[in-house]
Amino acid sequence: MKDQIEKYIGKLLADRSAAPGAIAIAAQDDVLIASGNPELAKLAGNTLSRLNSLALVVARPSLPFAEFLIKRAGKGESFILPQDTETRTFLHDIPFLRREEVSGDAAPELARLLGSRKGVIVEGVGIVAVGAITVEQAFINYSSVFHSTFVKYLQDLLSEGFKLPGEREAFESFKNEWLRPLSAEGLHFRDSLSLNKEEILDEIERVGRYTVERGLVDSFFGNISAQAGELIYISQTAASLDELRGCIDPVPADNSSTTGITASSELLAHRKIFEETGARVILHGHPKFAVIMSMLCDRKKECAIKDCWKECPHVRDLGGTPVVAGEIGAGGLAKRVPPVIGASGSAIVYGHGVFTLGRTGFAEAFKSMVDVENFCREEYFRQLETKA
Repeated sequence: MKDQIEKYIGKLLADRSAAPGAIAIAAQDDVLIASGNPELAKLAGNTLSRLNSLALVVARPSLPFAEFLIKRAGKGESFILPQDTETRTFLHDIPFLRREEVSGDAAPELARLLGSRKGVIVEGVGIVAVGAITVEQAFINYSSVFHSTFVKYLQDLLSEGFKLPGEREAFESFKNEWLRPLSAEGLHFRDSLSLNKEEILDEIERVGRYTVERGLVDSFFGNISAQAGELIYISQTAASLDELRGCIDPVPADNSSTTGITASSELLAHRKIFEETGARVILHGHPKFAVIMSMLCDRKKECAIKDCWKECPHVRDLGGTPVVAGEIGAGGLAKRVPPVIGASGSAIVYGHGVFTLGRTGFAEAFKSMVDVENFCREEYFRQLETKA
């Protein structure tokens, strides 16, 4: 268990979602153990001891966006409701505790909130996330809250502007210091994939790792596939893209058997994209600026549609990439993406992420996703500057 705790502390540092020295993880083994920042470890242990769960992460995010969201919330509000797909599907909403609510022992109230939610934000402390049966789940839930608050804050900033003391300075630090240039430079891809199983598995594993390392996906939210004759090799549902060894399923391309039962929930979308485009590989990630920009629409004021993420019939455009609505899994996404992705090689799903394809190998798909996210990043800053 200690190895698992150290592994996921390392992952939080590697993806830069938590501040160094401000991370703790507690876990139930034969006895309760906790590691990391002593003060946060104490809170993690006291909270976990009140829960019927295996693990808990308490960490201060590397960015102040979650704190700003609490400060910007109205009096009497007790939760944040981001509109991205990760929140809607996995978190529902994100409760928070204000500083004055945690002047004493916060563990009892945290345990109460975590009894029905996967993550909580505590002002002055950070994000607290629970894992029901594994340390990995606690890490995933922390990552999900970090992703959703990142998207929500930048979305609010674009619509409402800077409202708090220190916000503008913190944003400039984020823009100039936290963000890193995004590129495919220095990565190795096979020019074209053969039909050899081991070669395909090796390439999918490597590209999945690249996708995480370059920040194009958080925790396990993404999937990757390659078509080889009558088979589709696709990452399993809930698989971390940087740990795909043993987590890639070969599935009949014609859906002739149930061997895809553990495959990604986006299997149907992948299958239909292959059928309509003749592509060889597909990459799906959740790059943050593409998610943010996908939810901006100048028709909302005069539009009667409420569930834009599901019901919008329009195909919008972001830098030459089509943007469509659609439920994840076997829902509308599998109907909306395949008809529009072929021309540009990329498509964005409202509040969800980016699909890209490669005709011969992953180099094209990876570079396309980088290009989409870079465009969305630049467009975000351009729009923010015009409103500042």
